[in-house]
Amino acid sequence: MHRITGKAGGDSLIEMSPTDSFNDDTNGYSQHASCSTGSPQHEQSPIDKQQHSKDSVFFRDGERMIDFVLSYVEDKDGERKQERRRLYEANLVNVGLELETEDKSESEDGKTFFVKIHAPWEVLATYADVLKVKVPFKANDIPDNSDMPMNWLSTPFRLPEHIMHPEPDYFTAPFDKSKSDFFLIDDKETFFSPSTRNRIVYYILSRCSYYRDECGDRDKKGIKRLLNNGTYTAAFPLHDSRYWTRSRDANRESDRYNLHKHWARFFCFFKEQPLNLIRKYYGEKIGIYFAWLGFYTEMLLFAAIVGTICFIYGFLTYDDNEWSKEICSEEVGGNIVMCPLCDKKCGYWKLNTTCNSSWQSHLFDNVGTVFFAIFMGIWVTLFLEFWKRRQARLEYEWDLVDFEEEQQQLQLRPEYETKCTNRKLNRITQEMEPYLPITSQCARTCLSGATVLLWISLIIACIIGVIAYRLAVYAAFASIMKDSATTNLQVVGPYITPQLATSVTASCINFVIIMILNLMYEKVAVWITDMEIPKTHLEYENKLTVKMFLFQFVNYYSSCFYVAFFKGKFVGYPGKYEYMFGSKLRNEECDPGGCLIELTTQLVIVMTGKQVWGNIQEALVPWLMNWWGSRKARNHPESLYSRWEQDHDLQGFGQLGLFDEYLEMVIQFGFITLFVASFPLAPLLALINNIIEVRVDAWKLTTQFRRPVAAKAHSIGAWQEILNGMAVLSVVTNAFIVAFTSDMIPRLVYMYAYQPEGEMNMKGYINNSLSVFNISAIPLENKPDDGESPSWFNSSITTCRYRDYRYPSGHEKEYHHTMQFWHILAAKLAFIIIVEHVVFVVKFFVAWMIPDVPSDVRARVKRERYLVQEYLHNYEVEKLKIQLSQNTHDDCTCTPMIYPSIPKHEVLSECL
Repeated sequence: MHRITGKAGGDSLIEMSPTDSFNDDTNGYSQHASCSTGSPQHEQSPIDKQQHSKDSVFFRDGERMIDFVLSYVEDKDGERKQERRRLYEANLVNVGLELETEDKSESEDGKTFFVKIHAPWEVLATYADVLKVKVPFKANDIPDNSDMPMNWLSTPFRLPEHIMHPEPDYFTAPFDKSKSDFFLIDDKETFFSPSTRNRIVYYILSRCSYYRDECGDRDKKGIKRLLNNGTYTAAFPLHDSRYWTRSRDANRESDRYNLHKHWARFFCFFKEQPLNLIRKYYGEKIGIYFAWLGFYTEMLLFAAIVGTICFIYGFLTYDDNEWSKEICSEEVGGNIVMCPLCDKKCGYWKLNTTCNSSWQSHLFDNVGTVFFAIFMGIWVTLFLEFWKRRQARLEYEWDLVDFEEEQQQLQLRPEYETKCTNRKLNRITQEMEPYLPITSQCARTCLSGATVLLWISLIIACIIGVIAYRLAVYAAFASIMKDSATTNLQVVGPYITPQLATSVTASCINFVIIMILNLMYEKVAVWITDMEIPKTHLEYENKLTVKMFLFQFVNYYSSCFYVAFFKGKFVGYPGKYEYMFGSKLRNEECDPGGCLIELTTQLVIVMTGKQVWGNIQEALVPWLMNWWGSRKARNHPESLYSRWEQDHDLQGFGQLGLFDEYLEMVIQFGFITLFVASFPLAPLLALINNIIEVRVDAWKLTTQFRRPVAAKAHSIGAWQEILNGMAVLSVVTNAFIVAFTSDMIPRLVYMYAYQPEGEMNMKGYINNSLSVFNISAIPLENKPDDGESPSWFNSSITTCRYRDYRYPSGHEKEYHHTMQFWHILAAKLAFIIIVEHVVFVVKFFVAWMIPDVPSDVRARVKRERYLVQEYLHNYEVEKLKIQLSQNTHDDCTCTPMIYPSIPKHEVLSECL
């Protein structure tokens, strides 16, 4: 064999000679196996449909397994595409792959060609060496001490052993083709798992060119480009069977069937996930996602229990809510006349009209809320630290230790290789490699950053529009409802207030805007990331992750931040109100019960709406598209609906398939941490959603999508740092929510310092928290229009109340803040500082106490490294002995082996 040089690019493919690829008897194929690869456009022999199984994953000879499938359709302007395909498939044959084409006459729709690809042992071994695929060399001899006390309690949640552990446990080392007899190779056909095989084939497909050597157009390279220009319509590895039944071939595994039976059904929701089987079938990248999602769901159980207890506490202390009793009573709330909440269209109103919202607010705004906010700050640390330990164990069990360096060095993106025309010397490898000039990098980064900022500005503009809607529509609702028009509605009528109607409708409009912007920005984010030309797959995913998360963070959380930290904070007072950007729209005020209930409403609508819509979209859309796409096959059951056609009619998993799943869960993580002080039931809703989410994701992956190309990943990538950042931010946001959004601190200050009778109760709090303003001093532009005020309002009422701590009219500091206002502000700031420091100290202490890598995993990693060195040393020594022995007995007529009757592999293994 020899390596293609020059125009093939920095990360070139390895060209096989015919003797390397096809005539080596170690491949296990007879000479006829290569006949179908002589020309990509070879003549087709008719298929015997009676003998050809619908679930066949082999070539026509029944021996060579199909590792990958390409499909294409001939069109009117197809000469250029046909030439591309001819060159591309010829180059695939040159690098050792074997092809077999299914004519369109044999396909179900009568117009689709299928090119089946098989990678023989020589190709697999060569590229396993290049990619440093870890393979077994010795059975694991470390005893498993994972048995826990009372282990029998978990029996109902367990899956069968052959599902949980489909493969034995081995010590592994990177594959070396020159030392193939060092590894435990029993059968070359099954030595590399199907996921490893399709990963190797895709590595070749993504780097194989489709140009003539004399043309030298380096940009014409890779299956991704051929898919984009329509040369091929799809490229995918095959599922091993139909999901509802086992493969008819008894010698073939039916992992897809097992995954669907034990994992993808909703009624398995209480069972553990078969992570090793997921990893075996789909690869480590998808496996690590489901491991993280399952662990996150398990940890949510504890947060959901504590949050539910806090909510129940608020419900049980319902009758002890003294300030709500005062608001609802005729003696206090019925006699307090409040100033208008908007100009012209809002009249005067009595405080007891907010009775229901005050009671509702107490369910979330109580002492339990403070405890739960502190608890969640510690919970999120425990979650992240224990996940690091779980991830470290998976890294070892799945042979991902030291994988990051391999990925950085080996997995250059084909787009980077083709688009970077400049070359420079790598000081480490002393080889020329492609690179992007620093000026081009800076220009592309600036353009990318400007695009992201533009879209974030668009979100902020939409949020401002929603705020303007709230301000404008509130006046309309207040005018409509002034005569209590909604009280005629049964059950819900008494609870509908102008504030609630405005909040709910604005939240719904905001949710629709969020969904629309998401659909638009996703394509933009992919485009600008492609424009930056990241060097490696890891770098590409990290750049895309940051862009998408920044956008989604602003998109989903900006409305919650507005309600939590801005609404009701910049209102002014009667006669000197604050207006939005100098317009005629007066800034919103909070209810006398606080803005917390509005934050809860906003959070519930956006969070639950996103989760419900996401699950419907994930499950329903692929199912409908597959149902429509396979309608012809349903109408012709007698036709041969082969395995590759069945998979072709499924949906492609797509470049952003797993990315969208991570993003959805991380956004949910933000809802249950950043604003959890306003809604203790958020973890419970997230838990219920995630139990469904795991099974929906599993179901669509096993039944509705083509098999994704296997990919390696040793962690959840950039999402880990995003979660760490949100964990820190959540402590700050929850402290501010308790201090500034809820009324917890003002109530405590009143009880301990301003209660007139010196008792530890809340009597008189409502009257104390409202300031007085002379109605005669209200400017004409702020006064209600004639007919807007209710019938009970008359000229005998000379004052109205508003929510603030200011001196009354006639005082020497008229309408300035009282000393109580500054005491409350100081208490709020002190609360924030104390809570933040306490939680951060506990967080860092917990993080320090919990090692990132379990001690037994650390010991196993060290032992494996020691064994690799020791066994390789012994292997080289024994190999040298054999060579010396052969040289010594050159003149001898006996077989030049130490143990002539024992195969070479067994000799070396015994000596080792």
